[in-house]
Amino acid sequence: MKLVVCAYHNVGYRCIEELLRQGARISLIFTHEDSATEQIWFSSVRELAEANKIPYLTSSINEPENIERVRQIAPDFLLSFYYRNMIKPELLEIPAKGALNLHGSYLPKYRGRVPVNWAVINGETETGATLHYMVAKPDAGDIVDQEKVTIAFTDTAHDVFGKVNEAAVTVLRRAWPRLVAGTAGRIPMDLKAGSYFGGRKPEDGRIDWNKSAAEIYNLIRGVTHPYPGAFTGLSGKKVVIWSAWPVEGSGQPGQVLSLNPVRIGTGNGLLELRRVQFDGEQETEATACSFTESDQFA
Repeated sequence: MKLVVCAYHNVGYRCIEELLRQGARISLIFTHEDSATEQIWFSSVRELAEANKIPYLTSSINEPENIERVRQIAPDFLLSFYYRNMIKPELLEIPAKGALNLHGSYLPKYRGRVPVNWAVINGETETGATLHYMVAKPDAGDIVDQEKVTIAFTDTAHDVFGKVNEAAVTVLRRAWPRLVAGTAGRIPMDLKAGSYFGGRKPEDGRIDWNKSAAEIYNLIRGVTHPYPGAFTGLSGKKVVIWSAWPVEGSGQPGQVLSLNPVRIGTGNGLLELRRVQFDGEQETEATACSFTESDQFA
């Protein structure tokens, strides 16, 4: 049983560990070079490959020479775990037993990019991990297995990602023996029951104070550390809000209404700031900042 694996991030690392634990033979791993502009807070698939003497490449699997490499290997399975490139349809046809992807949501909900962040930003109370066959359309193939996780109101995206990581390993642990034996079931994806979400950029973290306190809070916890953060402007300076809490009350959206605690008006309710960071300065407690009750965030 030969495998080609495309993997990155903690999910990729942990799923490769699980495959090795189950005795899988990985012929080649495709991973990514870490980006100089991204905070690298996750485990290295490359280091795992080196430690286990598994050949790996950081060039895209979609490069013509790499497609030919996969053909020469003639794998039984092609597996993708948080690999960041869409895999070309011609590659999906090569493995004898199929090409499968481990996606970080409870499909068909949150197909597409950064599903954990989107689930938190949208105030969901659950998400999950799904193992499914790959087809030309992203995150649309038959489901093999999936596992739900809860999202607490206090969870950040980082917290939820940890839960999804464990769920991914649980799914693979259950499904892999059945895939090897040829007894794994296939549940058609009902795309009408879900939705597709695109990637997010740092600029998408800009706060709209006309939204409700709960919506702004969900944005903050959805993009707080280790992500770029939700931000606003004050007197021409960028202010990142790393931590906050929604409370009852009313006031003009974006206006500082009290200083201890620091509370800001929103479209519905108040937002209590806890940890903030002015551009070019260190992160600090909101109450340690020199806000005034005439300040207006924009």
